[in-house]
Amino acid sequence: MITSLRHLNIPSAFFWSALLTGGAVFAQGEEVLIRKNLKERMPHIQPIDEVRRTPMAGLFELRVDGTEIYYTDASGSYLLQGQLIDTKTQRNLTDERVQKITAIDFKTLPVKDAITIVRGNGERKLAVFEDPNCGYCKRFERDLAKADNITVYLFLYPILGKDSVEKSKSIWCAKEPAKSWQDWMVRDQTPVSAACDTAALKRNTEFGQKMKITGTPTLIFTDGTRVPGAIDLAQIEKMLAKQP
Repeated sequence: MITSLRHLNIPSAFFWSALLTGGAVFAQGEEVLIRKNLKERMPHIQPIDEVRRTPMAGLFELRVDGTEIYYTDASGSYLLQGQLIDTKTQRNLTDERVQKITAIDFKTLPVKDAITIVRGNGERKLAVFEDPNCGYCKRFERDLAKADNITVYLFLYPILGKDSVEKSKSIWCAKEPAKSWQDWMVRDQTPVSAACDTAALKRNTEFGQKMKITGTPTLIFTDGTRVPGAIDLAQIEKMLAKQP
């Protein structure tokens, strides 16, 4: 046991402290071994931000580069990528974990850099990151336009090229940005070129990159849940109904 710990470079003080706390050294030793072996054998699977036990005996979860989820055994000899399903409860544990680690605190969203669209009483709230040249966004907007009693914080997120940047600038600088956005996305009316301070678009891009928003549309609900990709009206309403 001690030889193994020395091999893993675990300090002896930590070893004796762990013994007194009921064998916690075993779990720590597993994590050290997993990190050591994967760093040597799979250097591209880095950085490993977190190592956690899963409900499945002998299986450990790896959180890599912020939001990527992998699974491994106690020695880091095997690596898996896929969905972990609890067959008793029919829960997708991988999806639940990804939702938790990618959640965004709604209160931290820089709504001053968003176009605010209010329908009805506006009591329900939703934030969306969209690119004006995203075909999926256009389909999504046609469904979202049917939702009532909602406030939408639209973050222009031009990541699909130069034309997306130019269209975003025209929409942001329009006399009525919300109308200009709807005219383009729902009615295919090209936004009229206009000029103004467009620093908000750069801030949106920087914020999205920081939060690892890699595609559009990306929806963020008030409970922090992030939904990547276009969903239909029924799904939008279902998600809004879950919000606090």
